Amino acid sequence: MIGAAIRMATAADIPALHALVESAFRGDSARGGWTHEADLLGGQRTDPQALAEAIGDPDKAILIAGRDGSAIGCVQVGQAGVGVSTLGLLAVRPDRQAGGLGRGLVAAAEAHARDVHGSTRMEMTVIAARGELIAWYERQGYRATGETRPFPMDDPRFGLPRVDTLAFVVLERGIA
Repeated sequence: MIGAAIRMATAADIPALHALVESAFRGDSARGGWTHEADLLGGQRTDPQALAEAIGDPDKAILIAGRDGSAIGCVQVGQAGVGVSTLGLLAVRPDRQAGGLGRGLVAAAEAHARDVHGSTRMEMTVIAARGELIAWYERQGYRATGETRPFPMDDPRFGLPRVDTLAFVVLERGIA
């Protein structure tokens, strides 16, 4: 994370955010990193409209990490209820992964959740088949709740499933 500045994203950041997220999660470019979903999902991970809606929502924020004028990482944090925030859309450019930026973005999201939302707990969903990513979050202090949620298999806004067994597991961590 050395040398990366993290700030709130604005509407002007949408093109860079979209390119970053797609490069980290989908297609051949994503295979350059270890966090991709390219084997599980094709199509898009998000779209500019969804990013604009998140940036415009007072209960959500997208934090963006930049270095040398380019977006190299992002994370979304949202208020989910009293004392609970959500973490999502954690993306680091594939050629910048494994350098600590992901941990820094998670810490920034947790700080935002505490300071802005007054949250004491952070929750996220992760595709159950992504064992290596779940293990990474567990090393960051997150634990599976035992709850699962369905993946939106028929909604191309979230991607085109390459397997028919996708589901989310819920992870959480106290952040007080």
